[in-house]
Amino acid sequence: MFLTVTTTGTPERPATDLGFLLHKHPDKAQTFSTSFGTAHVLYPEADEQRCTAALLLEVDAVALVRRGKGKGRGGAPDAALAQYVNDRPYAASSLLAVALSNVFSSAMRGVCKARPERAAEPLPLRVEVPALPARGGPGLVRRLFEPLGWAVTVETVQLDTEFPEWGDSRYVRLVLESDSLTLSHALRHLYVLLPVLDDAKHYWVSPDEVDKLMRAGGAWLYFHPEMKLITSRFLSRRWSLTRDAMERLELIRLAETDDSEVEEIDNAVEEETEQEEKPTPLAVRRREAILTALRDHSAARVLDLGCGEGHLVRELLKDPRFTEIVGTDVSVRALTIAARRLKLDRMGERQAARVSLFQGSLAYTDKRLKGYDAAVLSEVIEHLDLPRLPALEYAVFGAARPRTVVVTTPNVEYNVRWESLPAGHVRHRDHRFEWTREEFRTWARAVAERHGYDVEFRPVGPDDPEVGPPTQLAVFTTETVTEKEAKAA
Repeated sequence: MFLTVTTTGTPERPATDLGFLLHKHPDKAQTFSTSFGTAHVLYPEADEQRCTAALLLEVDAVALVRRGKGKGRGGAPDAALAQYVNDRPYAASSLLAVALSNVFSSAMRGVCKARPERAAEPLPLRVEVPALPARGGPGLVRRLFEPLGWAVTVETVQLDTEFPEWGDSRYVRLVLESDSLTLSHALRHLYVLLPVLDDAKHYWVSPDEVDKLMRAGGAWLYFHPEMKLITSRFLSRRWSLTRDAMERLELIRLAETDDSEVEEIDNAVEEETEQEEKPTPLAVRRREAILTALRDHSAARVLDLGCGEGHLVRELLKDPRFTEIVGTDVSVRALTIAARRLKLDRMGERQAARVSLFQGSLAYTDKRLKGYDAAVLSEVIEHLDLPRLPALEYAVFGAARPRTVVVTTPNVEYNVRWESLPAGHVRHRDHRFEWTREEFRTWARAVAERHGYDVEFRPVGPDDPEVGPPTQLAVFTTETVTEKEAKAA
C-alpha cells in the first residue's frame, strides 16, 4: 500500500517543515513494525519549494491471517485460499489507516513542539493514493471528500488495460488537493474515510471503535452530509455501535457546541498529549464569558434555556454563589444525558437541592420560568426559524422576564477563519441562520426597546480586527420594581 503527502513552500516557510510536522526527518528512511507488516516512511523529494512524504506499507498476508482474522466457525482455522490471495497487500484500506495512526500519531493530533504555528495553520496539501477500493465508485469518493474542503481528482482503474472490454474494477486512483486544511485535519479525514470507502476492516470492530471515530471525526463528521453512511461503514454496519455513535454526534447538536473542534475531542487530545499546551476551546471560553456576565450582575437563581447535555449547568454548580440552577431543553434525550453527566442520582442532598432539569419549549410561555434572576440562551436562537423568534422573545423577555438575560450566537463574519468549514456553510447543519455583528445588534436593540431592557455587547474568543470574534454575546438587564423604588428614594 502506498500514499504520499506533498506540500509546497517558500524560503521563509520552507516545504521541508513537513518533516517537523510529521516528526520524520526528510534525510532519513525510517521503518516501523506493525502486527500485520512493515511501514516505511521516506521522502522522494525534499527542498524549500516542494516536499513529499511517502508511506509505504508492506503487508504480511500470512501474519494477517494468523492473527485470527480468517477463523472459521467455532474458531477453527479456515484454509480457504482467499485468505492468503486477496487485495489487502496492494490497495489502501483499514490497514493503511491504522498505519497512518500509528506512524503519524503526533501529526494527527496536531502536536509539533518545533513548529507549533505551522501545525495550527492551513497548508497547501496534495495527497495521492494510487490504489483505493471504492465501493460506490468515483461519485461516492467525491461525496465524502469534497464537503471537507478537498478538490478531488478520481480515476477508475480498469480490470486489465490489455482487455478494456472487461470493464472497470472497484479500485480508483485518488488525488486530493487543498490549501485550507491543516495537516492534522487531512490525516484525520484519511484515517476515517479510507476504510469507509473500502467498506471493510481487517480487525474485529469492538465498542472502543466508537471512541476512535469520535477522536478522529468528531470535529467534522457531525456536519458532513454523508454522516450516516460514514458512521455505519466505519463501524462495519454494527447497528448497536452505529446507534451509539449517532447519538453522540446528535448530542453535539443538542448541546449546541458549534466550535470547529468538538470539546470531547479536545479533551481526548489533551489527555493523550498531557504536557502539550492546547488553545482553550471556544465552548469553554463561551461558558467563562457567560459566568462572568452572571457574576457581574449578581445573579443567584439562573435558568439555562436550551441546556443540552448540561455543560453550563455543571459549571454553574461549581460556584456556590449560584444558589438555584434550572436547565430546560426541548429534547428529553438531551436532558437524560445531562442528568447522567451531572450524576444527579448520586449527588448529595444539599447539592441536589440547587439544581433541577425539566423539558419545555421556548416557543411557548411557561410559568415555571418566572421569578429568576437571570436566563441564558447559549447558542439557541440560531436553531429557530426566523418567524418563530418573536415567540421565543415574548416567552423569555415578556412572560418570564428575568432581571438579566445572556444571549450568545455565532458571528457569521468569523466563519472565514474556520479552516475546516467549507466556504458558504454555516457552522452546524441545524442552524437556520447565522447573523453578522450588525444583524445581531439590530435584533438585540429592538428586543431591549420592546421589553424595557438595556443591552450591552461583549466579544467571546479572539476579537479579529477584520471579522470580529467567533461568538457574539449580549447582556440584557432591567431594573426590578424594588430597584426602581430604591433609586427614586
